Amino acid sequence: MSLLPSGNTSFNPTTFLLTGFPGLEYAHRWISLPFCFIYMTVFLGNCTILHVIRTEASLHAPMYYFLAMLALTDLGLCLSTLPTVLGIYWFDSREIHFNACFAQLFFIHSLSLVESSVLLSMAFDRFVAICHPLRYGSILTTRRILRMGLAFVSRSFVLIFPLPFLLRRFQYCRTNVLSHSYCLHLEIMKLACSDIIVNHIYGLTVVAFTVGTDSLLILVSYVLILKTVLGIASKEGRLKAFNTCVSHICAVLLFYVPMIGLSLIHRFGERAPHMVHILMSYVYLLAPPLMNPIVYSIKTKQIRQRIHKRLCPGHRRC
Repeated sequence: MSLLPSGNTSFNPTTFLLTGFPGLEYAHRWISLPFCFIYMTVFLGNCTILHVIRTEASLHAPMYYFLAMLALTDLGLCLSTLPTVLGIYWFDSREIHFNACFAQLFFIHSLSLVESSVLLSMAFDRFVAICHPLRYGSILTTRRILRMGLAFVSRSFVLIFPLPFLLRRFQYCRTNVLSHSYCLHLEIMKLACSDIIVNHIYGLTVVAFTVGTDSLLILVSYVLILKTVLGIASKEGRLKAFNTCVSHICAVLLFYVPMIGLSLIHRFGERAPHMVHILMSYVYLLAPPLMNPIVYSIKTKQIRQRIHKRLCPGHRRC
């Protein structure tokens, strides 16, 4: 039973019920096909990026180390949601235990914060490469990049770790039906019949401290980059410098726009059609891992050439 019975009857479920596309249960097997294609494309694309960076010595440079971090994070995000998403569409497996749900939301939110941090580090990489090219190698050393990666993971773990425990203390007396095929903190919090002000404040603080700060610093980095680029005398030089940032700008937009959109819908879009909530949730989690390898493969010459070389060894054209 998923809804609160009439009267004051206690309702303390030990599981949540995930949701696919309500009203389209008869077509879930068909709906699973595009999701299977998306997940396979995500794994193939990101694993290809990682393999090319690992095996090509010429790509053992800061920019590509950060790209490898981005690919690993995207793979982690997809692995976090794959069991429940495909479980619903293949086996109509909607039930998820509290502990599993809290674990899933921990990985989803922590990896999202890691991705935000990686995008910030990539903006810093472009800033140093364009504004201080002579100091690029001395600033972004391998040891410093490893420390930055550990700092990203540590920050995300420390900030997201309390969320499952804050949610566990609640009594869920309204409903146990979630509107997505995976668990998110904001949605589970709204199902509680307890006072959720602490979760609200903590959640907003974490978002402001991480995603808010990261996005602001990325914006500042690009303002400084733009100032430097506009100061380059030749038009070709300006275009060449700016082209090195196009892939990263696309990755930033792919990450932040769906995240902001989903947050706004959750907080202020109660009257929006439920289908909009569902579609935005999938765009938020699947668009960046799907599109990032495609964007970097197309827009980054070095990656494109290495992939072409792997696919067509010994041939100039395929």
